[in-house]
Amino acid sequence: MAIHNVPIPSRQLYIDGEWREPVKKKRIPIINPATEDIIGDFPAATAEDVDIAVEAARRALARDDWGSTTGEQRAKYLRAIAAKVLERKSELAILESLDCGKTLFESAADLDDVAACFEYYADLAEALDLKRKTPVDLHLDSFKSYVLREPLGVVGLITPWNYPLLMATWKVAPALAAGCAAILKPSELASITCLELGEICREVGLPPGALNILTGLGPEAGAPLSSHPHVDKISFTGSAATGAKVMTAAAQLVKPVTLELGGKSPIVVFDDIDNLDIAVEWTLFGCFANTGQVCTATSRLIIQESIASAFLDRLILWTKNIKISDPLEEDCKLGPIVSSAQYEKVMKFISNAKNEGATILYGGERPQHLKKGYYVQPTIITDVNTSMEIWKEEVFGPVLCVKTFKTEQEAIELANDTKYGLASAIMSKDAGRCERFTKVGVFLICCKQFFLINRHGITTRVNWILQAFQTGIIWINCSQPSFCQLPFGGKKRSGFGRDLGEMGLEKYLNIKQVTEYTCDDAWAFYKSPSKN
Repeated sequence: MAIHNVPIPSRQLYIDGEWREPVKKKRIPIINPATEDIIGDFPAATAEDVDIAVEAARRALARDDWGSTTGEQRAKYLRAIAAKVLERKSELAILESLDCGKTLFESAADLDDVAACFEYYADLAEALDLKRKTPVDLHLDSFKSYVLREPLGVVGLITPWNYPLLMATWKVAPALAAGCAAILKPSELASITCLELGEICREVGLPPGALNILTGLGPEAGAPLSSHPHVDKISFTGSAATGAKVMTAAAQLVKPVTLELGGKSPIVVFDDIDNLDIAVEWTLFGCFANTGQVCTATSRLIIQESIASAFLDRLILWTKNIKISDPLEEDCKLGPIVSSAQYEKVMKFISNAKNEGATILYGGERPQHLKKGYYVQPTIITDVNTSMEIWKEEVFGPVLCVKTFKTEQEAIELANDTKYGLASAIMSKDAGRCERFTKVGVFLICCKQFFLINRHGITTRVNWILQAFQTGIIWINCSQPSFCQLPFGGKKRSGFGRDLGEMGLEKYLNIKQVTEYTCDDAWAFYKSPSKN
């Protein structure tokens, strides 16, 4: 089938450098979330296919054409992939939008980031050659030591549907740069461009088995990959619930995992901002970009009471101006939710908020001009208290909840009032305040009371607060910018470990200590047996 003059490819599983039909020959329909039409299908892998892919990956590591390559050699493949992505950018952007409902502008921007990420890790692969074997000075004449950095082995990469090819690249590029053999399992809700990555790898001559791509359902393909005894590591991005299952499966084999899970991120706006509209636009972008389907979305607006009324008035005016349409239309800024099930989930969150006593200040319904597709108006909810579901749980849709504050202390407490710890944002022109929200420290101020017993046994009352965002990512006077050079990840129930940056490469490396005794003299720990 061809839509907008771009054919929907009909692919098989990409294993060992070839397209292979799934063992059980199952396929899954592709549904365009903007029209609800079936536009194609893709293969559904099962445990049998996982076994075949793992064997192919292990063979790749044992062969000279991949297992013995230098970082410089691997960098050439990564740069060739980046060039092919840019060459096919227009086509891939349309496929991405058709598959997951992302606006065409956002899809095209994602592909620029995909190419940039492969280029970045090509540079790091080359640099890895210089520090693959790093001498360590022990200040001893009798020993010589060095640290050896080697590929970790076969890695399983499980990625989400909100940034299909980009999130896959965040894992695939560093895994290949490190010299691992990878098995990518993309989300069943958006797999088209991830399969096209397989075709790109085939075209640039990436050695067979270095990257294998298994599409399919989580329980049938993702679970066997997580628990496979010959997979050395799992890197997962997705929901907290699924992340817990991945971690449990990996734990049975004491297999390392990296988890990038959900978020309920705050954006705190102070009354000292110079330009209300700049703060309003960042607030909109922080929650409504990619139709709110962003793990770092700053979906809790915490705004200083003195400017709340004026800020919300401007926020509504800006929100009304957002174009909601088919994602392939020019100037579309908000497309559909990815699937019927996710659409129903978002609408239930909005309904529950209203039933709990919150006010739907704007939106909360299907746009009247769109009769088909999984569309939700950008939604602003006020009169929220911290016990409400809408305050506590990740919606993963264009839904912003609002609370006000009076003092800086109250703002940071509201911001940290979440089980998640992925990202946070602050809008303020006070450099000292921004520093306080960024840097962990204990400040003696008037807040909750704690009692300590000093060394003389005297009970002392102290007032203190941990004055900083409890997150892995902090944005100052902005929200959502992401760069491949910077580590990406969180704490608390948002997971652990990092994608991107140098840390994104290091997690795919095995670090070996090698120590040599260089002295000709005996060690002389034991008494030498006497000669007869």
